[in-house]
Amino acid sequence: MSVPGSARTPVSLDIRLFSWTSSLAADYAFAHGKLAGFFAGDPSSSAAWQAAVRRARDHHYDRETLTALLASQQARRGAPDAARGAAARLAAPSTVAVVTGQQAGLFGGPLYTLLKALGALSLARRLEEDHGVPAVAVFWIEAEDHDWDEVRTCGVLDAEGRPAAVELPSRGEGQQGPVGAVRLGATVEAAIAGLEGCLPVTEFSDELFAVLRAAYAQGTTMAEAFGRWLEHLLGSRGLVVYDAADPAAKPLAAEVFAREVESGRTTSLAADAGARLEAAGYHAQVEPKVNALALFALEGGGRQPILRDGDGFTVSGRRVTAAELLHAARTSPEGLSPKVILRPVVQDTLFPTVCYVGGASELAYFGQLRGVYEAFGVPMPLIEIRPSATLLDPAAMRFLAKQQVPFEALRAQDDAVLNQLLKSQLPASVDATITEASSLVADRMAAVASAVARIDATLEGAARSTAGRMGNDLKKLHNKIIQAAKRKDETLRRQFGHARAQAFPGGQPQERVVGTVYFLNQYGPALIERLETEVSPEPGVHRVVSI
Repeated sequence: MSVPGSARTPVSLDIRLFSWTSSLAADYAFAHGKLAGFFAGDPSSSAAWQAAVRRARDHHYDRETLTALLASQQARRGAPDAARGAAARLAAPSTVAVVTGQQAGLFGGPLYTLLKALGALSLARRLEEDHGVPAVAVFWIEAEDHDWDEVRTCGVLDAEGRPAAVELPSRGEGQQGPVGAVRLGATVEAAIAGLEGCLPVTEFSDELFAVLRAAYAQGTTMAEAFGRWLEHLLGSRGLVVYDAADPAAKPLAAEVFAREVESGRTTSLAADAGARLEAAGYHAQVEPKVNALALFALEGGGRQPILRDGDGFTVSGRRVTAAELLHAARTSPEGLSPKVILRPVVQDTLFPTVCYVGGASELAYFGQLRGVYEAFGVPMPLIEIRPSATLLDPAAMRFLAKQQVPFEALRAQDDAVLNQLLKSQLPASVDATITEASSLVADRMAAVASAVARIDATLEGAARSTAGRMGNDLKKLHNKIIQAAKRKDETLRRQFGHARAQAFPGGQPQERVVGTVYFLNQYGPALIERLETEVSPEPGVHRVVSI
């Protein structure tokens, strides 16, 4: 499918055009009935939303403790008034939440992080407008993740449109704690300076870098810096940012941890669901070890698995009785951390979640968790696939529309599509026609020369001279055509390369590798305003947008 329309007209593309779209994600969007047994409901159904609201309202939440915790976090970060007001609304029993989340990526992470947050805000507004339900959008910072390499890099496009990256240094030996707790040192200023050197100077650059330096100040934790940055972007729109690594939040999850110690069924339930997904022709996103709890022990600066050992457990080679671990879960929950298959249950124990906005991988995780939610007695939310988008400048959009190049064809890093395009620009008949014309002129003028010689022998030379000039003129025309084709080839090569570099830098989808900060430097506040208007959760759709 090519990109039609004007450079300012967004285009909706079917996600099934893309090779990276899993069959699970495709069927979730277009044939939800095939997966109904794995999820809490079809997000395209109004009745499913009403049922999800009822489930959340009927469940008990410690709203008083939660709102106090949110207020404390927001005060530390200096959150905007609109965000504080939204968090306070969660104290009311009728208020529900639309939740999304991501790791604390450097300088806000890739574009899809912003798209997730905007998707949650959009769905919260839609919930209020369509169902009359007070709703708040929440962004859960997954700050207990330990994969530093996943968050320490920010991808951009340099002034020439080439993929580039700025990064914080790798962690040293023994530095294995939660990434959200990492305190930024002097290297963060070097990373910001490196970002300035990569990006072209625009009218938005000065303000952008002033805000970045304030958010990512030395001594600030990675999670707090990320939270400040996100609140700067979307706090005024009512986005509530939650730092999951806050030790003060752990008591809210203590009973979840305790029930996991007592029953320990989470891994087997998730494994069974994974097997059923595979039997149905899909894939299991996670293959949990059934002899382990869905919890980590936070020890020695790292996360240690908790393994079953007879009627007790083993942690770092040390035997722990069930009673000891249960006591620790209830009295010292800050020493434990949920694995990926338990984290959503913790999230929805704290928040009255009606819907979670996630990517295709998260969707697959949730497909293994329905039984886990039921085991813990926690309402499973609806799952909405996050907005998906590529941002192109007007020149790239015009090129795709004019040349009818399929957007998805830009991902290939060879020149097969380009060569086909170049070949189509110069009709094969041009060379043949010029050759035919030259032959015809030579033949006809020879006949003219022969004829006029019978009339006046002195005219034969004039006729042959005229034939020569006509032949030369045709050769000159042919050369001009060749030069014009070369110029057109170079223009097409440049335009094709420009569009490909934006859409699929390094062959990867733009939203996964290019940081939001790049687009903010390019477009300023208009970026968020346009995305709010043009990009919202829409099943099975990828949007191509020009700012």
